[in-house]
Amino acid sequence: QVQLVGSGGGLVQPGGSLSLSCAASGDTYAIAWFRQAPGKERIAVSCINFSDSKTFHRDSVKGRFTISREDAKKTVYLHMNSLKPEDTGVYFCATDESPFPCQVVVSTRGPFPFTSWSQGTQVTVSS
Repeated sequence: QVQLVGSGGGLVQPGGSLSLSCAASGDTYAIAWFRQAPGKERIAVSCINFSDSKTFHRDSVKGRFTISREDAKKTVYLHMNSLKPEDTGVYFCATDESPFPCQVVVSTRGPFPFTSWSQGTQVTVSS
C-alpha cells in the first residue's frame, strides 16, 4: 500500500497563493487532492492521472488551481492561486490500489474509499 505524506498549507490572505505537496512512497495510478471545510463533507478539488498526465479540477477551482507531478520525487503538487475564503479547509491527498477516474472524482461528492490518504494540512484564507 502506497503511503502519502502531505505538506504545505498555512494562512494566506484572499487573492494570495499557496502550494501543497504530496509525496508518495511508491507508484500509483493517480492522485487526487481533497478539501474538507469545517462542518462539510470531503470533496475532491483536483486530480492527476499518471498514465497520460491529464489533470482535472472541480469547477469551483478551475483557472485558479493547478496540479502537477515530479516523477523523480514521486511528488504531486497543488498550486493554488487567487485563493478565496471558501477555499479554507483541511486538504488531503489520496490514491487507490486500483485505477480510478479522476474526472468522476472531481465532479461528484463521493464518498471515495481510497486505500491511501495523507494526513491533513490546514489551509486558511482570511484577511
